[in-house]
Amino acid sequence: MSTRPRVLIVDDEVRLAEALRQGLERRGYETTVVHDGNAAFSRAKAGAFDIILLDLMLPGMSGYRVLEALRAAGIDTPVLMLTAKDGEYDEADALDLGADDYVTKPFSTVVLLARMSALLRRRPDVAPVLTVGRLRLEPRRHRCWVDDDEVMLTAREYAVLTYLAERVDQAVSKQELLDEVWEESGLDPNVVEVCVMQLRKKVGSDVIQTVRNVGYRLVEQPA
Repeated sequence: MSTRPRVLIVDDEVRLAEALRQGLERRGYETTVVHDGNAAFSRAKAGAFDIILLDLMLPGMSGYRVLEALRAAGIDTPVLMLTAKDGEYDEADALDLGADDYVTKPFSTVVLLARMSALLRRRPDVAPVLTVGRLRLEPRRHRCWVDDDEVMLTAREYAVLTYLAERVDQAVSKQELLDEVWEESGLDPNVVEVCVMQLRKKVGSDVIQTVRNVGYRLVEQPA
């Protein structure tokens, strides 16, 4: 049986939904995608999801009504609403109906993952452990240990470390980290260097190796 958290992504913007699917699956989630409210309600009732990402503006049945129907049916799966600033309903209405949190479009994956992690921390049974050498990470709880000592990381540091840990012993370029973690264009690669420098201070300088002219590599057994 898979220990990966199961996410239902509900959004009628096909490109956005696909980008979310790819990004979350790269980070260890198991995803299902639907594009309308009726399908969302059917899948949420039938499937044992750990979290639902639900857009408010949907064809067939609005996300607002999907949420209302789910809560009326006794389904308590955490729901993270995806809202647009010019949406028909506001965040207060969604929270009143039983949404657990919301993010406003456009949003960064770092912010979304942090919000999802916060919701999943309430469900410890869906928080898999990622172990790489002396490192132990619980990505959904945003917790990290070196041996038996817990290390406190910022959201960005955690995102970088998790990304490298999921690709242990692989060289990852600075540009790839910028694209996947920062998701902003035109940033100076030095921001990656500064983040890695801070990570090395916290988890050990020998854990994250520099790959000359490429970027970085997380190693399971430091030399």
